[in-house]
Amino acid sequence: MAATSTPNDSLEASYRRCRALAKQHGTTYYLSTFLLPRAAWRHVWALYAFCRCADEIVDELGPAPVTERERALRALGDRFFADLAAGTSDDPVLQAVVATVRAYGIDPGCFRRFLTSMTMDLTVTSYATWDDLLVYMDGSAAVIGEMMLPILDPLAGADAVAPARDLGLAFQLTNFLRDVAEDLDRGRVYLPREDLARFGADPARRQVDSAWGQLMAFEIDRCRALYRSADEGLELLPSSSARCVRSARVLYAGILDRIETAGCDVFTRRARVPTWRKLTTVAGELAAGLPPRGRARPTRR
Repeated sequence: MAATSTPNDSLEASYRRCRALAKQHGTTYYLSTFLLPRAAWRHVWALYAFCRCADEIVDELGPAPVTERERALRALGDRFFADLAAGTSDDPVLQAVVATVRAYGIDPGCFRRFLTSMTMDLTVTSYATWDDLLVYMDGSAAVIGEMMLPILDPLAGADAVAPARDLGLAFQLTNFLRDVAEDLDRGRVYLPREDLARFGADPARRQVDSAWGQLMAFEIDRCRALYRSADEGLELLPSSSARCVRSARVLYAGILDRIETAGCDVFTRRARVPTWRKLTTVAGELAAGLPPRGRARPTRR
């Protein structure tokens, strides 16, 4: 007689699907996750997978028109919130995401803000000022830090929201600086127009001239200030969570170093931290003290 699958089997399969997406597309986050208690790993992968699904709708639907992408994003959101209200899902990714959100009491509003920013990417191609860009980054980056906090389990009485948001902003600004050429190919410029005008820089020229170097130096300094602000939150986390965050922070900030080493040429080669350095960074954090293998404690609100 064939074995009968159970709801638990389906949920495990969903978490495995989330893990595969994280491993394939988010190497730094994936490796850093192993510094957390084992029971927390799947939940980090589930959050990543949800964001990845939205990102694929925005950027990887080939020649699909904006209206089709908008419908797909709306459908993803509608399905997620309906399944969240029902307490379960039969979607191969959302089943795990719903379970994680409910287990940790993650604010559903975070997902609304995230999807709002993803929708902006369909029609907004540039931002006039840093403050304007921050409106977008609230939902596309800062909110990811807010989603992660219940899983990272801040120490009792600690308010780690601001550092978590700043780390999300720092990660995304690093991406913007690394991916200028790729974003141009998609018709987008994430560097504020006021900054471009201030230095007389134009990414569309795809030239590393003096103006471009000055602009990049300014943006890199801004990004490093965000990382410094985020570092203040490390002491608000248990040791395993702090090691996880510090590992991802060190590796992502290393992209800025590589951009500088390349003379701020982000047009001919994508700045990358090699896999061997990712592995040694995570191994170094592990050597400082293996994370506990106990059950991750959900935070219920």
